[in-house]
Amino acid sequence: MLKNEKGFTLIEIIAVLVILGILAAVAVPRYISMMEQSRISAAQSAIAEVKAQASNYYAIKMLAGNGTTTNAAVQASVTSAPYLGADYSVTTATAASGILITVNSVKGTDLAPAQTGTWYYPGL
Repeated sequence: MLKNEKGFTLIEIIAVLVILGILAAVAVPRYISMMEQSRISAAQSAIAEVKAQASNYYAIKMLAGNGTTTNAAVQASVTSAPYLGADYSVTTATAASGILITVNSVKGTDLAPAQTGTWYYPGL
């Protein structure tokens, strides 16, 4: 036999693989959960952005002396916003008291429950 054998034994390699397996079993579910939470947070941010866009449009029209700003006009201005197609799939619908905002996907990944929010028309 050789006097200067160098290397790892089979037991050492198996021990390292077991440790890596345990780490992967713990880390992967946490990573997936973190990714889902970040998508939900991004969707809620998109809803807040659409609400701000609607409020800005409404305020500009009211300050300009156009008191006939309708819910449909506000919705049309928000729907034509250039950022909607970039990172989010956002749809809007006219509700009785405002605009219903729904975010269906973030960065091309569908959200399991779509995130929704409502911008309330100040005149109602």
